[in-house]
Amino acid sequence: MGVQTKICGISTPEAVIAALEGGAAFLGFVFFEKSPRNIAPDAAWRLAQPVRGKAQVVALLVDPSDADVDRIAQTLKPDLIQLHGQETPARARAVGQRAGAGVIKVQPVSEAADLDAAREFETVVEHLMFETKPPKDAERPGGHGKPFDWTLMAGRRFQRPWFLAGGLDPWNVADAVQQSGAPLLDVSSGVERGPGLKDPALIAAFLDAAKRA
Repeated sequence: MGVQTKICGISTPEAVIAALEGGAAFLGFVFFEKSPRNIAPDAAWRLAQPVRGKAQVVALLVDPSDADVDRIAQTLKPDLIQLHGQETPARARAVGQRAGAGVIKVQPVSEAADLDAAREFETVVEHLMFETKPPKDAERPGGHGKPFDWTLMAGRRFQRPWFLAGGLDPWNVADAVQQSGAPLLDVSSGVERGPGLKDPALIAAFLDAAKRA
């Protein structure tokens, strides 16, 4: 059966079609101005229409205000909110309740101790995501296309299903799953031909590789 996959940073109908045809379980839309994948809420809503009932619609937010949450929830009506900032467990719970959606909390990783920090979110979110910790001078918290040491995840057990993210592409996904034991995968830059430009052929190749992993 393979692992389930999320294609993040969707911005074109072609990417939606490739993701759905390849069997992606989650499609993500980024609402963060500093990201090359940033999209307007109404544009995301239009792209999400064919997704409903076929895959989960995910809205990626970074330290959102209540107004941000309301705007995305009312316009896009996502199934899940992915929090990619410095949100606390209390804030993660509040965002989910406010949006009427599940929550994915991203935990940046560079060493084993970082994994323990995710445990305080286990009772308040639906999913965890482990992403490569960004450089200190980075303007955005993710999407840098760099992997962390996947073996840090080996044998780890969490109360919630978790995504592996950071530096994944069609050529390393099998190794990533083997080394980490990940049940879920998240890919963005690894299926792009340029910053923010999703390549349908790479999406198809990644999803095929994930099915065989």
